[in-house]
Amino acid sequence: MKIKVNHIYQGDCVEVIKKNIEKDSIDLIYADPPYNVSGKSLNLVNNTTGGPFYKMNEDWDTWNYNDYVNFSKQWLSACFNALRETGSVYVSCTYHNIGEIIFISKSLGFRLNNIITWYKTNSMPNITKRVFTHATEYVCWFVKGKKWKYNYEELKILNPDRTKDGQIKQMRDFLSIINHPIVQGKERIKGKDGRASHPTQKPEKLLEIIIRASSDKGDLVLDPFMGSGTTAIVARRLGRKWIGIEKEAKYIKISEARLKKEV
Repeated sequence: MKIKVNHIYQGDCVEVIKKNIEKDSIDLIYADPPYNVSGKSLNLVNNTTGGPFYKMNEDWDTWNYNDYVNFSKQWLSACFNALRETGSVYVSCTYHNIGEIIFISKSLGFRLNNIITWYKTNSMPNITKRVFTHATEYVCWFVKGKKWKYNYEELKILNPDRTKDGQIKQMRDFLSIINHPIVQGKERIKGKDGRASHPTQKPEKLLEIIIRASSDKGDLVLDPFMGSGTTAIVARRLGRKWIGIEKEAKYIKISEARLKKEV
């Protein structure tokens, strides 16, 4: 079995990992799996908060609950086997699926180290006025062994806040809650119709924090749900090797175009 690095595999991530990725070979995994939130459409074309809003409604994000739980077990188990003992897995989620992700991961042998809260500064306002505003997503950080990597000093440099005399601060006010907008402007990948090419494109800054925190230059980073290719872009920029897995051909084309443009 020979791993192709700096390469995007097309297919189901569970099958690709079992077939193409050796056991204990990956240093860091970032996963942005389906949240299972689709099924209803809502379009606000004239929205003034961050531009037109189209509720995510994708076939690949619509699951029967039991099927979703079973799939989550399969891909997390495959990631556990592929990860080194010193490795980390970061999983993006929302309140819709964070309970399942944590429970399944712990049952497989992962340890939950932290939950990062991403406060989306340009999130949609409370439309229904029947619940609290949904303005956050979460990133669960899991580890496999006791000697995980955590580049504390390097992360301190990323903290935009400084002490009164201009010195680098501790990270309590920076990493427990990350204030960052939903991807917009030049960073947002859009189609010819002006709409976002991928509904859940993650900010490059979020991936930079994760990759700097839990990997070193030359390490191998895996993204089992590559989507628009942000993990590959940032990993290469930071001197890491990477592997992407994506089921949808249209998203692979977007990732390849971004990588080519980045060069």
